[in-house]
Amino acid sequence: MADVLSLRLAIDDPLTEDTELVLRQRSGEAECRVPLGAPGARARDATLAVSLAPLALGPGRWDAYLARDGARTRLRSVDPGFSLDHLDAYALGRRTRAYRAYRTQGGYLALKVDEVRPAAEVRAVWFREGRFEVTGLLAFTGLEDDESRHEARLALRRSDDPDAGLSVAATVQGVRFHAALSLCDVVDAAPARPGLWEPELEVEGLSGPLRLAARLDDVDGKRRRLHYPAARIDGVPIKPCYTPDDELRIEVGA
Repeated sequence: MADVLSLRLAIDDPLTEDTELVLRQRSGEAECRVPLGAPGARARDATLAVSLAPLALGPGRWDAYLARDGARTRLRSVDPGFSLDHLDAYALGRRTRAYRAYRTQGGYLALKVDEVRPAAEVRAVWFREGRFEVTGLLAFTGLEDDESRHEARLALRRSDDPDAGLSVAATVQGVRFHAALSLCDVVDAAPARPGLWEPELEVEGLSGPLRLAARLDDVDGKRRRLHYPAARIDGVPIKPCYTPDDELRIEVGA
């Protein structure tokens, strides 16, 4: 899918020759100005398409303005800019930068620009029958969303203990994945002290393991907002949690 910002503007005055779309980075002074030209007649509606990739927008949030006749007006939006199906389709392509248009809490148009890499996007995670299970889809890998199967494994590792680790077979069909492992095996792998386990999905044909994360939705800051109940295995508490940048972890013994 092309990185194109499509706008339909309801306007009272015609777009003059010097009309520009201005994108201003919220965290700094950076601006990008896109000439829009003039339709040559008074119009109440205008449809625009702006290709984003050539603009070289840096990561962060960018607010949108319409500038003309020396004045600048922040663009309001009635479109929430969120569609889970659209985000899933967008993530099928291989890319290093992702763009998302959205409506701010104040009702204005903004862009969110992220640097991205291939990842295993988490859609559901739970503990049941003594197992940890996770499902989701492969994002930004370029794999086809079809019926083909790929050899895969779910690995758990601890950054503070390279000798501690687990690996089990996972199911990957097209870009959908499912994996499950025994919680008893997790506790037995490093029983001496508590810690955080980092899950990764290793998929045949991809150059490196994929971190498990949950970013293709409208819930930022899952570490604060999502709290899972802990299971207890031989008296040891164990539960899923998220890092500040929405990567999944397994907390054992805390």
